[in-house]
Formats: sequence, C-alpha cells, structure tokens
Amino acid sequence: MSSYDSLKLENQLCFPLYAAAREVIKRYKPHLDKLNLTYTQYIAMMVVWNEKKVSVKELGKKLFLDSGTLTPVLKSLESKGYVHRFRSPEDERVLLLEITSDGEALQEQATGIPEKIASCVKLDAHEVMTLYQLLYKILKKDGE
Repeated sequence: MSSYDSLKLENQLCFPLYAAAREVIKRYKPHLDKLNLTYTQYIAMMVVWNEKKVSVKELGKKLFLDSGTLTPVLKSLESKGYVHRFRSPEDERVLLLEITSDGEALQEQATGIPEKIASCVKLDAHEVMTLYQLLYKILKKDGE
C-alpha cells in the first residue's frame, strides 16, 4: 500500500458526493429553466413557500449557505417579483424575506418537479431514506 493511496480519487468520499450532487442538480435544470430559476433560487423559494416570511439569516442556516452566496440569489428573486426584502421593524439589523403573490403563483408551477426528479434517481424508497439520513448526518455540526 502506497503512502499516496489516500490521494487516489477512488478513495475519496467527497468525490462521489460531489459528482452525484452535480448529476442530480443537472437533472433539475430543464424543469427549473421553465420557471426561470437556478437550483439555488429554487431551494430558497422552497423555504419561502413553506415559511411565507423568514429572516435571511434563518434562510441561510436552513440552506447551509453564507450571506455572500445568498445575497445575489435573493436580489435576483426580488427582481423577478417573487420575494420582497425588508428590514425588521423590531430590529433593523434583521433582514426579512417575504413571499409575494407572484412567488405564491410560482409554487403552483413547481409542484411536479420533485416527482419528476424522483423518477430519475434509481433508488428504492428505503435507499432514498437511508441516503437522506446519512447526508444529514454529514451536514450536522458538532453539538447539534
């Protein structure tokens, strides 16, 4: 066994995670193109559809994204008319995001996307749940 074995691509857990994530996101693209959304905009909208109003900090936490990544995404969603950003009246340091009526209408157009993606992923229901649990185990930070 060579001291360089740890540097072989086939010995890296991160590589199949990265490649699989890219492949799944690539399968979203034709569906999201019809909605004029990127994948990151789509997952942000998923949170906003559910929450209706959310702080940008909380949104970033839910999506595992920092503000530098999130800010251009939210500006774009606002320019498309799907969300409205504003300062909290209680605390000006808090930036809030609220869904608009156009954002609500977009949700109806997106309802079939998860099913279409699920049909592309060749895993049975048990494998999907196991993978989901393992991925969230990786995402959990110490002490959570």
